[in-house]
Amino acid sequence: MVRALYAGVSGLKVHQTRMDVIGNNIANVNTIGFKASQVTFSDVLYQTSSAASGPNAEVGRAGVNPKQIGLGANFASVKTTMDATGGAQRTDNPFDLMIEGDGFFVVNNGSRNLFTKAGSFTVDADGTLCTATGYYVMGWQVNPNNPKSIKEDTVSPLHIMSAENMYSEPEATTKVHFTGNIDSADTDIAGTGRVTNFTFYDNLGQSYTVNLLVQQNTEADSLIKSEYTVTITDVLDTNGQSIFVRKVTDDATGDVSYELGPITEVTLGNFTFTATGVDEVTGVPVVDGTGPVLTFNANSGRMVSIGEEEAQKSLTFSIGATGQHPFRDIDVDFSALTMFANSGKTTIEGNKGGLDNLGKGRTAGNMAGVSIDQEGMIYGVYDNGVSKLLGQIVIARFANNSGLEALGNSLFAESQNSGEFDGIGESVTLAGGKFNVGVLESSNVDLATEFTDMVVTQRGFQANSRIITTSDSLLEELINLKR
Repeated sequence: MVRALYAGVSGLKVHQTRMDVIGNNIANVNTIGFKASQVTFSDVLYQTSSAASGPNAEVGRAGVNPKQIGLGANFASVKTTMDATGGAQRTDNPFDLMIEGDGFFVVNNGSRNLFTKAGSFTVDADGTLCTATGYYVMGWQVNPNNPKSIKEDTVSPLHIMSAENMYSEPEATTKVHFTGNIDSADTDIAGTGRVTNFTFYDNLGQSYTVNLLVQQNTEADSLIKSEYTVTITDVLDTNGQSIFVRKVTDDATGDVSYELGPITEVTLGNFTFTATGVDEVTGVPVVDGTGPVLTFNANSGRMVSIGEEEAQKSLTFSIGATGQHPFRDIDVDFSALTMFANSGKTTIEGNKGGLDNLGKGRTAGNMAGVSIDQEGMIYGVYDNGVSKLLGQIVIARFANNSGLEALGNSLFAESQNSGEFDGIGESVTLAGGKFNVGVLESSNVDLATEFTDMVVTQRGFQANSRIITTSDSLLEELINLKR
């Protein structure tokens, strides 16, 4: 009977432990990234009254099973259900991520790497991606030799909004192309000429406008006038001021006058345009130079050549300047121009970038936002239209997820039975997974299962308590035999 008492006590203990785990599961039913646990029981030691004996044909005896009396129960394990994914909770926060598939986010508390399923992230005052508890989110950095790719190396904090990432550097224009149609019957282009222009950026991101005059070569001896001269008349900065002219203000009187500046020459291919003077009242420069001839096929209306070489379709625009200057040479492409009848109207437009849409250049830009794609690639979005790669969030995978040690705050640490983190991690797509952006993983606690387990545990506790009370009654009867 004493054995029954102790067996009942052990049953009470294991059922109380199971109730503790169930209570913790239910308490965390709304905890982001929480993984429910389950308790399993096992029997304990046995007291053997008699050992087993085998059958003996010589004496005519059959085999006898061992006679053993169990001594109660013990809890065998507390297993965390890591592989069951919780529901998706939509937040629309660009820094909230849910792992679709296996793996854990890697975070760092300043001394070691830890792991979590809770992808609720934010950015601290230094622009570093972190958790709500102040742990760094770890990942891969941009390849310094190729800013458009990631260097897969030891994980490190992601300083996505650091000072150097808050702006995008400017880029000079390297290509320009003209589109539109020149109508040979246009009286303006046959007379004073048609004014057009193109804009470009220098290395500092400053914008400039090049004014050109396209004029029909009326001296050509043909029925259809198919030759046109292209002349540069001025180059203006963003304030509309000619780069050939310097504005001078008299400190004493405040009078304003104009004079030629340090830049006096530009070229278009082999054709040079030089500022030889300036109107001191209006500030308009006098630019001399003969431009290249733009030639069309009189039969098809297609552009044939520009300049001196046969079949040449583009020319290089350069700004001649002494000393250091921010200007780059620009390839100006005229190949898309046509010469079709258009009711006497000519439409010519200069466009930044080539026909392949490359070489447009850009101004300096400020960060307007941050986005994360399904691979964990983090991009800065800037107000100059640039999207810049800032880093990549990676995951850690383990041979035995249930072997991880829970630390609280939805964090886990590797243990001797979980497998080791190699310090590098891997892309979430390596095993066919992805990040669900703007979504958090909810707890995987199933309330129906927990309430059912709670009822079963309660009944088990009650049954074990009856063992104790019944054994106590038997002992009481035994004591009463002496009366």
